[in-house]
Amino acid sequence: MSTTKLPRTLRLDPSDTFVFANAAEPGEWAVTGSFLFFDADPDALSPKERAAFRSGFLGIASFGFSTLVVVSEASEAEREQAVSALARHILDKLGAPSAEAALAAAEEEIAVAASLCGPPVGTVIALTRSIEAGELKERFRTLQRREGVPGADRLHAHSRAFTFVETDDEPEESVDLVGLMGTNPR
Repeated sequence: MSTTKLPRTLRLDPSDTFVFANAAEPGEWAVTGSFLFFDADPDALSPKERAAFRSGFLGIASFGFSTLVVVSEASEAEREQAVSALARHILDKLGAPSAEAALAAAEEEIAVAASLCGPPVGTVIALTRSIEAGELKERFRTLQRREGVPGADRLHAHSRAFTFVETDDEPEESVDLVGLMGTNPR
């Protein structure tokens, strides 16, 4: 059985449900969705539409947005199902001139999504989309897992707000609390 790699939507916290008007469900096959913004004026978009424009991958099943995707293995049957579902959306929601045109557009979008999946399975990918010199630009970055701090619990393994260092070089501090009160104890 032949497999390929495609991006799946990833939700690490509930923020996508607040940021986007329609958030993708976790685990959906995804495409960049940039075709939705080819003629868009980012300044004319609502705040949630602007968030989708700036950083949203398009979940194929829900036609909703996700900030992150994860590189995942897909069987040929799953790939074909994703193409078919995307083609239906392109035909029904976007008014493609024919089923054949919708299918061709979906194949192209799935091919672009697969081209992003060169990194190993499990790699997380983020997207930044902008208009530069009148052209739609996409930038992708991979997010790497940080090594945990030895001995730390799972919740705090990667976070360290402060590091305490003991030294003998600093003068000892003393505070005259009575003097600060401005009263004489006598």
